[in-house]
Amino acid sequence: MEEVDVEPAVTNIPAARPGKHLGFAWGPCNILVHETFYKASGAQGSGCSFIHEVRKDEDIYSPILRKLFNESHHIFVGLQTIREDLPSKNKKSQFVSISKNYRSVIRACMEELQQVAVSTKVAEVATQYGNQVSILLAIELIWNLCEVLYIDAAPAGSLLLHLLDWVRLHKADVDEKAREVLQSESPAEHHDYWDVMVSYVLQGRLEEARQMLVKQAALQPAARKMYKLMDTLLSKMPFYNPGGTQTPTEFDVKWRHWHDEVDRCLKDNSFASNPHLEVICKILVGDEDTLLEQKELLSTWYHFLVTRLLFCHPTVKPTELHYYAQSCMTMFLDPRSVPEPLDSILLAAFEFDIHQVIKDCSIALNNWWFVAHLTDLLDHCKLLQSHNLHFGSNLREFLLLEYASGLFTHHSLWQLAVDYFDHCPEFGRVYLELQIERVPLDTERKALKVLRICEQRQMSEQVRSICKIMAMRALRNNRLGSALSWSIRAKDAAFATLISERFLQDYCARGMFSDLDLIDNLGPAMLLSDRLTFLGKYREFHKLYGEKHFSEAAKLLLSLMTAKIAPRSFWMTLLTDALPLLEQKEVIFSAEQTYELMFCLEELTSSLNTTAPDTDRTMQEEDIELTKVELLRLALARNLAMAIVKEGTVES
Repeated sequence: MEEVDVEPAVTNIPAARPGKHLGFAWGPCNILVHETFYKASGAQGSGCSFIHEVRKDEDIYSPILRKLFNESHHIFVGLQTIREDLPSKNKKSQFVSISKNYRSVIRACMEELQQVAVSTKVAEVATQYGNQVSILLAIELIWNLCEVLYIDAAPAGSLLLHLLDWVRLHKADVDEKAREVLQSESPAEHHDYWDVMVSYVLQGRLEEARQMLVKQAALQPAARKMYKLMDTLLSKMPFYNPGGTQTPTEFDVKWRHWHDEVDRCLKDNSFASNPHLEVICKILVGDEDTLLEQKELLSTWYHFLVTRLLFCHPTVKPTELHYYAQSCMTMFLDPRSVPEPLDSILLAAFEFDIHQVIKDCSIALNNWWFVAHLTDLLDHCKLLQSHNLHFGSNLREFLLLEYASGLFTHHSLWQLAVDYFDHCPEFGRVYLELQIERVPLDTERKALKVLRICEQRQMSEQVRSICKIMAMRALRNNRLGSALSWSIRAKDAAFATLISERFLQDYCARGMFSDLDLIDNLGPAMLLSDRLTFLGKYREFHKLYGEKHFSEAAKLLLSLMTAKIAPRSFWMTLLTDALPLLEQKEVIFSAEQTYELMFCLEELTSSLNTTAPDTDRTMQEEDIELTKVELLRLALARNLAMAIVKEGTVES
């Protein structure tokens, strides 16, 4: 991934094998890398090249991580609905709740990955899932710390309690080891007993430490007094109660009084006869050398930091954290070693440098999910208002756009990306328009989904494009009804005319219409083009004729010809359709209507005589055409005579 708001690092491509070069090409949203060959003069044979696809975001193809993307999408959409006019106090509780929801989704996904990693028998797959678990562990660790420091913004006193919960949540191996000890035949004699005991103290879990201590005291009746004293010290250690009436100052006085009591016990050598209890006493008094001796149990510098604050500075203020964090990191880590990316990110968090946290996470992590969602949440908390990027968008929008663009490369997750673009006010619309055009329209169902999205957002250009693509595809597959439906939806008059022509040709060839339901229910859509209007009205004529409404059918048929709606090439068909009406016992066409039909017939025959002969037509076809003309003239003459007689009789 590229670094946020800086120039991307240069990637060196290793030289290809002799006689070969590396070539690059854009695939559908991804890069295709391949070897190219050239032949030296006199070279024999040919080689084959492999094409490698370089995906933008590999994680979206993991079936388990897809659950993370789906679940977090719902949380994201819910976050955008929080009203701006709510009081800050109400919004803070909502933001904390949303942050915890995000973390619960991360943890659920992580637990599922762990189960799969353990159960799989393929080493490569187990390694892949193991790596993803490690990444999610780091993500949750960082997110949880940001929640404590920025979103919940715990004050002095409460801050340490939150940090203790943070360490305990991410240091679960103590509970596993404690379970082993307690399930053994003699827990007090177990080789890990004192490790568990000290670990409980280091995490401030003093009630559990006291329960452990009872088991050891039962084995040594002679030292009962010493164990009783340690139990008293552990039970007396004060913890700040945020919901109580005690002020931070009163708590500090009480804590110092307890601290002095522990210090006196240490100086009196009260635990000199038991080195384990003496170590615990030194930890309680906050002895730095003793704490550093427990590196193996602490395992990380930030655990060391929280333990040091617990036993030395329990009322630490948020503004003082950076000093203790830096010193603890320096004390704990080997001075010759380079800090890991995670160490740098956590240190930046303790220094309240939010933008550095986001920047380092963007570089270190393998996808945009984390930085996009965390930044969005922090932005809602009004913590990022001062930081804009030099190329126009703010940091939140930039990261959301990058994340959503990655989702668009996936065959199903692209639908989630739409909501992310919707909530990017500056460039979201532009990105959506560009990305929606790249979605492969594999099926009609998918095309309808894409179309619905575009229609809801009044993306008229994209609507037309999708409809044209689908109409062309349907036309190629000779699915005229579907093609017409798509062209109507696109409001494409030219294409609708073309398909209407195909319908009429199909009717001439087969003597019947296909897709009658569609044609019968064109409604106002038939006005899109003259040819479509004719198709709809011509079908209406057939319906009237079938229902024996002959007068209405005759009137409609005549209007199609006289209003010039019908194509000239179709006039003979219309006149032929008039024959059964002319042959009825009852007069259907009036004298005036008959004259109009005769005029149309003469106009048609004269135009046929004046045009160049059609070499493609056979003699038989010409004979049939002449026969039709003669039959029509005869029928029209007979009908005219009957109509004149009828109309004359009525007038008399």
